Amino acid sequence: MSSIDFTRRGALAAVAGAAAAAPLLGSSLWNTASAAAPLMGASRPTHVRFPLGKFEITTIFDGAVQLDGPHPIFGQNVPKEEVAAYAEANNLSGSRMEIGFTPVVVNTGTELVLFDTGNGAAGRPSRGNLVAALATAGYSADQIDVVVVTHMHPDHIGGMMEDGKPTFPNARYVTGQTEYDFWSPVEKASGPTERVGKLVQANVVPVAEKMSFLGDGGSVASGITGVSAFGHTPGHMAYHIESDGKRLLLFADACNHYVVSLQKPDWHVRFDMDKEGAAATRKKLLGMAAADKILAAGYHMPFPAVGYVEAQGSGFRWNAASYQLFI
Repeated sequence: MSSIDFTRRGALAAVAGAAAAAPLLGSSLWNTASAAAPLMGASRPTHVRFPLGKFEITTIFDGAVQLDGPHPIFGQNVPKEEVAAYAEANNLSGSRMEIGFTPVVVNTGTELVLFDTGNGAAGRPSRGNLVAALATAGYSADQIDVVVVTHMHPDHIGGMMEDGKPTFPNARYVTGQTEYDFWSPVEKASGPTERVGKLVQANVVPVAEKMSFLGDGGSVASGITGVSAFGHTPGHMAYHIESDGKRLLLFADACNHYVVSLQKPDWHVRFDMDKEGAAATRKKLLGMAAADKILAAGYHMPFPAVGYVEAQGSGFRWNAASYQLFI
């Protein structure tokens, strides 16, 4: 008998023995081994960090809200059916949508710069989770050196105060001069601007003595420059970030949806205070990002909210970044 025959016979005998033994073991062992794992619920990351030249960029997930849409929030100037059909053609629901909120931290090597502060306590539990997400990313609120406010809508300034005290106690603040001048007068806390105006009085005005103001081309820090992006609000600002020739355009709320706003920049958006001005700003900033192939970050783009913009007909397409961030 060859060793090969012996091995074959042994294997066959083992298989036969296992089959004979199975009924004797009963079903309990099998049932235990195949028991279904419990459902855990949806999960997603809270931060993504990558280099930009000598800078380090971290996008932070403040949370998200699910609501009806995209119409009439997006495409106010076109029929609801057209917006729904366009969303569905892009593999999205025509009747439900999600809006996420993504502040950005830039470590310049000398300062830790935070762009926008999320929704704050008013948005919890679904959003307003910036400080907790910062901790997961390895940062504490007292490490933030500079807080940049792109504009003064509640989802950007809601996290500036916690229990009546500055959330970022050691920070200086930067915002657009035009934006502050529009929202800070006390009369803005009543009438049609009451909701935002009251929050500005509570969260922004108390730190005004630590705040500096800029316009187009103004400097936040070396390598971080303001870009006028008016329309969404009267003084909305975008920011150009550059280190060692690597560039990032942080366009904040100039574009609020990666399909029905970015691909359709002329569609009106409920949140834009100057609808036509905002559309012109979208086309200007997105056109610049597409022409120069600049990495872009948008506050309401799908997390981690970083990607590239490609020209497409009369609009643009969002190309989410992947491993190119890390090589």
